[in-house]
Amino acid sequence: MMDEPAQRVLAMFAELNSETLDLHTLFEAGGNDPQAREQVFDIVSRLVSDGLLEERGSDFYALTERGRAATRR
Repeated sequence: MMDEPAQRVLAMFAELNSETLDLHTLFEAGGNDPQAREQVFDIVSRLVSDGLLEERGSDFYALTERGRAATRR
C-alpha cells in the first residue's frame, strides 16, 4: 500500500490533467509546509525507483503505465 504523501504526488498528474509535470509543480503536493515540500523530492525519487514515475529531463517527470494504474486505485 502506498503512503498518503506519495498518493498526493501521483494525484497531481490527474488534477492538472498533464502527462508530465516539473518538480516545482510537484512540490505543491507538500502544501504550504516547507518541510513537507522538501520531502516531496524524496517521494519523487522513490516513485522513480519504484517504476511509477520516469524522469524526462530538466526536472520533468511523467507517470509510467504502472503509475497511471496506481492513480486509478
